[in-house]
Amino acid sequence: MAGSRILVVEDSDAIRMSVLAALTAEGFEPLGAADGDGLERVLGEFRPALVILDVMLPGRDGFELLDLIRPISSAAVLMLTARDTTVDRVRGLSGGADDYLVKPFAMVELIARVRAVLRRTAPGGPAIMVGDLLIAEQSGQVARGDHRIELTETEQQILAYLAHQRGNVVSKDKIISEVWGYAGFDRNLVEVHVSSLRRKLERHGPRLIHTVRGRGYRLAESP
Repeated sequence: MAGSRILVVEDSDAIRMSVLAALTAEGFEPLGAADGDGLERVLGEFRPALVILDVMLPGRDGFELLDLIRPISSAAVLMLTARDTTVDRVRGLSGGADDYLVKPFAMVELIARVRAVLRRTAPGGPAIMVGDLLIAEQSGQVARGDHRIELTETEQQILAYLAHQRGNVVSKDKIISEVWGYAGFDRNLVEVHVSSLRRKLERHGPRLIHTVRGRGYRLAESP
């Protein structure tokens, strides 16, 4: 995790410089960009492990840039937003963001979120099979039969965690704690990611992630 490259896309010079200084002090390798044009210029060459992406940017906003990042980069994305609304959170998470943080924020919380995102999106672990579903944690590949399934980093981590707990019911709070790395977060975050994950998995086979009403989720071949 130390030395990980982090791209900070934020139009406020004061905020961007403060975040860059804090990340540098924590041992990361950060680079700043003020807008979408700056992001495009450096994304391919810099190859960040994480992009901290402000929603309210001049020109193209963070949601548009998220659509640009996802097809060409495997970087995790932490979105910064001044609007703490469910619509904005769902839009970002559905678009492939891994986490979000509402402004104004304490720098210590930003660093905690950065570490949590990098920790859960780091590769590692052996392949897991659940029915026709293959989860290769080391390479990040997921497939059902002959069909490779493209997932966001956070979707991969949720799926891998459910696979390690396969056959058992896992609560939303437990998923938040184990995957995001801290407690007390919005349960809607889990629902959005699981819904997206289900849609992708069910394009190529029957349901594997089952809802156990009032308790959580269970990964298994049968309900």
